[in-house]
Amino acid sequence: AEAAAAPGGGGCSSAGGGSVPVLFCFSVFARPSSVPHGAGYELLIQKFLSLYGDQIDMHRKFVVQLFAEEWSQYIDLPKGFLVSERCKVRLVPLQIQMTTLGNLTPSSTVFFCCDMQERFRPAIKYFGDIISVGQRLLQGARLLGIPVIVTEQYPKGLGSTVQEIDLTGAKLVLPKTKFSMVLPEVEAALAEIPGVRSVVLFGVETHVCIQQTALELIGRGLEVHIVADATSSRSMMDRMFALERLARTGIIVTTSEAILLQLVADKEHPKFKEIQNLIKASAPESGLLSKV
Repeated sequence: AEAAAAPGGGGCSSAGGGSVPVLFCFSVFARPSSVPHGAGYELLIQKFLSLYGDQIDMHRKFVVQLFAEEWSQYIDLPKGFLVSERCKVRLVPLQIQMTTLGNLTPSSTVFFCCDMQERFRPAIKYFGDIISVGQRLLQGARLLGIPVIVTEQYPKGLGSTVQEIDLTGAKLVLPKTKFSMVLPEVEAALAEIPGVRSVVLFGVETHVCIQQTALELIGRGLEVHIVADATSSRSMMDRMFALERLARTGIIVTTSEAILLQLVADKEHPKFKEIQNLIKASAPESGLLSKV
């Protein structure tokens, strides 16, 4: 969801601690609830998702609006808005077509490495190749100072991340049972990274954990880049249809070389030579990209 900044107040202005009553409106629904005093945009979004997650189309963009007494109508949530007294907010789907440009900069990007675990090695097609590409992406992230978030699906039964993947410097390495990587701990880690706009996502399986993660991320207003040569499944048919579906939702399906060169952007970048050397060390053509 994306909140648009707007002038004007409306709503909440008194001091106090504890929780504050808020009426959350979405479509024909209206549910009274509460949020901590001083809650801002992110907490309001989390509350909307907890109340209406099963009704919200996660592919859409949204605006959060506040009911302003002075105008007797809703206005776009003012920039820097914090809840301080009882108020009424609503989540409004945008009707306009949103164009995804796919620009990447190191300062606004985070890498997600999903479930690259030992037990998947014999089952996932081209697993050796996506390990090699994933390791190259993580090396690039370290060179460019890009935060990395790693998950492991039920590691007690499926093992840890494969030894070839160097997780040195990862911001978060987290076990999970949920298929999506979007866990409360991951959302908290994202909130600690200022200005995050884009997620570069890779791992397994394309049609399960990758797909569900990508859909949840775009539902939260983040731009998602899926690295096709670092993403696979047990079945190439599952992989192919998942990538096609995700591309239709506005998620960017791309390659590791495109990602790394877009992040440096210029031959004069101080890390260009090191990134170029990573690319030159690419694994032999595996045929995985021919099956996108």
